[in-house]
Amino acid sequence: MSRMPANFVRHTVIISGQVIILAFGYGFLGAVLYYDYLSPPDQVGNLWRHHPGELTMVVTLIATRDENSTSLFTISIKEALRHRMSRPISLVQLSAGVALTKGSTILRPEYLRLTTLTLFVFGVLRLLTAGWTTLLTPTYFLWPIQMQGSELDITGSAFATLISEEFQKQGLTDIQDNAFEVLDIGGMLSGVSAAGYTYGLPGTFNFNGAKYNVSTQGIVPTIENYSGSDGVPGANGTRLGFSGGNVTVNTGPIPGKHTSVSIPQGFSRNYSMSQQGLTANVSCRAIGSSQTQYVWDTNNSYVIYANAAASNNSITGLRLWNITANCGTNTPMTQEYVTMVDASGNASLSGSGFLPSVVCPGPMNMNQTYTSFTILSQGFYKYKFLDASVCEVIPLLTTVRTNYSNDLISSEVNSSTPFQPENVQLLSFVAGVARFQSINSQGLMSSAIGDTLYSIYSSTTNTSIDDNLGNQTQEEYWRGVVEFSATFLRSGFMVVGSFSDNTIPSDLSSPVNGIMYISTIGWTRRSATYLLAILPITIITILTFACALYSILEARKERGSYRTFDASNTLHLIMASAAGSLKLEDFDDNGIVNNEGVKVQLENNDGAMEFVRVAQSGLVASKEKLV
Repeated sequence: MSRMPANFVRHTVIISGQVIILAFGYGFLGAVLYYDYLSPPDQVGNLWRHHPGELTMVVTLIATRDENSTSLFTISIKEALRHRMSRPISLVQLSAGVALTKGSTILRPEYLRLTTLTLFVFGVLRLLTAGWTTLLTPTYFLWPIQMQGSELDITGSAFATLISEEFQKQGLTDIQDNAFEVLDIGGMLSGVSAAGYTYGLPGTFNFNGAKYNVSTQGIVPTIENYSGSDGVPGANGTRLGFSGGNVTVNTGPIPGKHTSVSIPQGFSRNYSMSQQGLTANVSCRAIGSSQTQYVWDTNNSYVIYANAAASNNSITGLRLWNITANCGTNTPMTQEYVTMVDASGNASLSGSGFLPSVVCPGPMNMNQTYTSFTILSQGFYKYKFLDASVCEVIPLLTTVRTNYSNDLISSEVNSSTPFQPENVQLLSFVAGVARFQSINSQGLMSSAIGDTLYSIYSSTTNTSIDDNLGNQTQEEYWRGVVEFSATFLRSGFMVVGSFSDNTIPSDLSSPVNGIMYISTIGWTRRSATYLLAILPITIITILTFACALYSILEARKERGSYRTFDASNTLHLIMASAAGSLKLEDFDDNGIVNNEGVKVQLENNDGAMEFVRVAQSGLVASKEKLV
């Protein structure tokens, strides 16, 4: 029956302890790699966030517990060295072994393999703490969660039918006869924001409790926390009668493959969503004297009221303007305005502003009526910087990437398509909004649109003013108005109460998808970094296992007991050398070099541990071995 080595249990404990430490490291790494993202409960995460110093201290204390791994390695290599010394070993090999037990090095170029071995183990031991710290330290990261949902689809024939029915309910049948009085201050502010931002003015626009960056881009919020107002509109406050209220949001997270992992609330949430939008390409150009096809006429005006005896605060005179233009194919359009004048029929050149406009419901030079519309305008008095111009407005159906972050909604167009025949009613609405804005913004003394453009014009430095500034400003203004009209329309049809059970019918629904980014703290997949972090732990475990196994196998062959001898203890080395009367050369030039090649063997002489010199057998420095 074979005898169990006396050190078997001891080394089994060493191996088991080292394997447990390694299993913890790989288990933690495996969990992170498997789940991709791990985060503590929100209460713990908030605690870590507000106490970063304490968190660092705790992680460092845990990481420095790799001393357990180092201690097990040190014990195993001490045991292996003790057993190795029961057979002949050179003093330089013994010196390298002692250095390994202390986590130190020898620097002897003549013994390159021993030097490399000690340097390697020394480096791995020093990387243990860094590895555990890298593995265990939680970091701030963005946890992506896939989102999907739906919103109102205003691009198809189903919506065209729906909006046509709404026009009939409102008594609106023809853009030339009716302006849609559903937008007023909102459309103007959207235009102001879009136009002003181009010239460096603040570009934040608010509507229905939601905050947009520069302009709405024709979208409606699809994220609950950004949807704005939570009010419930009245019976007539939906669809074209929309005046504010809670917009229905039908967007939520897609369950991931690891349903057992709960999604944290996090410190903040940002969203990047792909959804429908609407914008416009607006091109404005001056009407030259040779461009008679527009038949732009602002000369037909006359005084309809005069009272020279009126007081200073009363109206002394009124002038009626009949502004006419040709909207293509010999289709004349006339728009009437009334402005305040003095009793002689003259307006104040510095205090008055007149910006007449004529909105043509379709293109000027083509038979299609669903692709664009045209705005003709001219500024007078303090708006004289706005020359007679024609603006072609081409609305575009878009797919946008919308970012919801820091309570602000900003969008960027990914793709766009022009209006199709089924969008004629949508074009009619958009053109009607522009017409309503152009007509109702003009008062007796000034125009809201004109004042807006004038303020932008006045705030622009003289060096950047050119002849085209007025046209550029109008382009951005009308683009903002068009985009807002789509946002208003979507909001009106998506507000609570617009549809039964607040559910958009499938034929009026458009998919929405994107990603929610949760800002939190924890651990996320960093494959290369984590694998490098676990590598020192793995190497130390392998070395510990090898040393322990060597000790177990050598213990079967030994007859004497060496358990009390510790090679890392300097006193033990001195005692063993003295007991064996070990004689070495002096500290001269060659003495140390010659002593390195001396072979010794540890023997147990009646309980006394002593080094016995072994006869030389041609040890060559370049071919030394530790085991």
